[in-house]
Amino acid sequence: MASITVVAKLVAKKGCAESVKSELQKLIAPTRQEEGCIEYLLFQDNEDPDIFMFYETWKSFACIEKHVETDHYKNYVASVATMLKEKIVHKMTRID
Repeated sequence: MASITVVAKLVAKKGCAESVKSELQKLIAPTRQEEGCIEYLLFQDNEDPDIFMFYETWKSFACIEKHVETDHYKNYVASVATMLKEKIVHKMTRID
């Protein structure tokens, strides 16, 4: 089975970028330890610091489903709920 790549774009509300960044960084270490996590990278836009991107590679959709049920993920969701202007998540399979 092919791995799943997730590209997630998060846009912080004005004045919230540093708080959102802090919460996103808390996800990195525990997520990288999860079963099925192959790659979990966080980026911040150089021109607009309100924009963050996650680039993730997972062994399967089942691993992603387990990820969103973890305490650290649920804590992140609750923490940034009022600080995000936009969140777009793409779950993709490599075709080449």
